[in-house]
Amino acid sequence: MERTCGNGTLRLEDVGREVTLIGWVAKRRNLGSLAFIDLRDRSGVVQVTFDETIADQVKDVRSEYILQVTGTVVKRQAANPKMATGEIEVLAKNVVIVNSAETPPIEITDDSSTNEDTRLKYRYLDLRRPVLQKNMILRHKVCMIARKVLDEKGFIEIETPILARSTPEGARDYLVPSRIYNGKFWALPQSPQIYKQLLMISGMEKYFQIARCFRDEDLRADRQPEFTQIDIEMSFGDENTVFSVVEDLMKAIFRETIGYELEDTFVRLPWSECMRLYGTDKPDLRFGNTIEDLSDIFAETGFQAFRTVLDNGGMIGCLRFADAADKYSRKGLDKLQDFVKHGFRAKALAYLKMEKGELTGSVAKPLSETEKAAIIEKLSLTDNDLVLIIADQAKIAESGLGALRVRLGHELGLIPENVYKFLWVTDFPMFEYSEEENRWMAAHHPFTAPKEEDVERLFSDPGSVSSRAYDLVLNGYELLSGSIRIHDQDLQEKVFEAIGLTMEKARERFGFFLDAFRYGTPPHGGVGIGLERLVMVLAGTDNIRDVVAFPTTNSSLDLMSDAPNVVDKAQLDILGIEISNKDKD
Repeated sequence: MERTCGNGTLRLEDVGREVTLIGWVAKRRNLGSLAFIDLRDRSGVVQVTFDETIADQVKDVRSEYILQVTGTVVKRQAANPKMATGEIEVLAKNVVIVNSAETPPIEITDDSSTNEDTRLKYRYLDLRRPVLQKNMILRHKVCMIARKVLDEKGFIEIETPILARSTPEGARDYLVPSRIYNGKFWALPQSPQIYKQLLMISGMEKYFQIARCFRDEDLRADRQPEFTQIDIEMSFGDENTVFSVVEDLMKAIFRETIGYELEDTFVRLPWSECMRLYGTDKPDLRFGNTIEDLSDIFAETGFQAFRTVLDNGGMIGCLRFADAADKYSRKGLDKLQDFVKHGFRAKALAYLKMEKGELTGSVAKPLSETEKAAIIEKLSLTDNDLVLIIADQAKIAESGLGALRVRLGHELGLIPENVYKFLWVTDFPMFEYSEEENRWMAAHHPFTAPKEEDVERLFSDPGSVSSRAYDLVLNGYELLSGSIRIHDQDLQEKVFEAIGLTMEKARERFGFFLDAFRYGTPPHGGVGIGLERLVMVLAGTDNIRDVVAFPTTNSSLDLMSDAPNVVDKAQLDILGIEISNKDKD
């Protein structure tokens, strides 16, 4: 079956050209003896006109029929600026109905009002929507650009195993039972971490992979149980080497997909500074309104609520929003209070408003004139400014204020569109304490190198040890994680010991990996870039399902294929598996 061009590619310069098109009927309209059909394929939509000599052949055609049309491109009498092909139409001379279609159970339009679960059930139809097809094409382009850029930089693409050994440190593994070795299991990889480090030991020096990864974890709008990483690892470099490669890659991707020129060098902030200023390790840098610490102003305060917090080692932090006092009534401020109390366990949210050169608000009365003057000076307050204050333990105050910053950023229209701000967050804590397991655990993964100057505190004060881990954040999304890896066997053993992993247990889990360290391991590091999150930002959507061909729901269900599902007892018997606690439907 032949066609001469894509439906959405035709323009004024094609007037007079005879074309053969194939596509789905997006819309059909009758106008007396004429019929008009919008014919859609992956490249776009074009209007086809059927005059009285041929209109009868399409009188029974409905949405989603597939037609082959031969005709002549002509200029439209009234252009349609909403269509890329809106200046022309195709005057049909011949039509073949390639296939009929039942009435679709969903609307196949970009502004579809069909609920998401129904669209996911009929995803093969949902994917006909132009916006989703554009997203899939965008995803493809990002992958092709990554391959081109990394190839030019001397990286080679190597596939690593999908069936691997379970190494339960971090998120839960998806397990795959073995038929040949009953009672034993493979795990689907959470990332190619160990294999890519082994490739560095093997002398490959520069590796990348468009890698499929799997994590059995609770889902959010920007996560799926299976996802794709642009996975990169390189030998004989440090953080600057890694950052340079990634920045060049991002510049090429943004330039070649959306025509956006990124800054020459991305901003860098240590994790502790990032938390102090933004209350989160993935801040949106498109707007300011950073957290201010007012604790020094209240060092001698007589206001008991603030006094108690400071005496208990807490902080008094605030956010200033210029010209916003009149935007929030008492009812609106109460909603903000509920937001930080219920979502972030803050004791309370206080506020001050600058009105006619004076501070008013929930805590204006108990503050001294000296304290008020100091606040005005420190925050450079002017009339109609709003100040939101949380007095609490530093972690609670910072996280609550960080969330308020983002909320008011949206509510007050402070966040510009079509702007992209990258941030390298560095020097993450090496460990985090697990109350559940009553031990320190690797905050990133146990192969991340600690900062050299902190190694001596691995056992004496693990909570103060910083790592050589880093994240790249884009507009409030964590786009990638990575680190410089441990390449010294003795240091690797110390890190295992610091997280309560005996060498016996470590060898049980990672013996083959530790053995490799004995044969000359180069310094190395890398990253795993979340492909879906990157494409999500480029596509201008906040739902990761919009950039995945066949996604699952938030409850990890594939509504289209009804997966996961039960399997036959005979299949389980072959695997040596018996289900003991089957959920009731």
